[in-house]
Amino acid sequence: MMRVRGFEFTQEYCERGLKLPTRSTQGSAGYDISAAVDMRLCPGKMAVIPTGVKAYMQPGEYLGIHIRSSLAIKNGLHLANSQGIIDEDYYNNPDNEGHILIAIVNGGTREFFIEKGMRIAQGIFVRYLLTDQDEAASKEVRAGGIGSTGL
Repeated sequence: MMRVRGFEFTQEYCERGLKLPTRSTQGSAGYDISAAVDMRLCPGKMAVIPTGVKAYMQPGEYLGIHIRSSLAIKNGLHLANSQGIIDEDYYNNPDNEGHILIAIVNGGTREFFIEKGMRIAQGIFVRYLLTDQDEAASKEVRAGGIGSTGL
């Protein structure tokens, strides 16, 4: 069977007792993504939280990363970049193997503690469109991880 889209553990995290992202209900669009480590979030500060997972998908797709609504509404947490976008060519890149890292900002007034295994984000696989003028052959091939395509 040909692999289409899914999640795997990065080599560094494959033996740490983590769970791959799953959907909570039949109607859930998002796959719950959990923290791979304990992390303390101070008010007004950002933390980059490792998940220990990477995602593979088809050309023309990306994985959208969204904060879990309960964390945002109840605790004032939000993603540093509003929505994370994991490109299909981020998978297995040479810099970090495609490890999905979640940058969360504590916009609340109290310290928040994230425990290993806590569901912190949701990943939704999305198809995207290209313009008529897009010439994929002239585009760079990804050679690295986060920030590798420029600022």
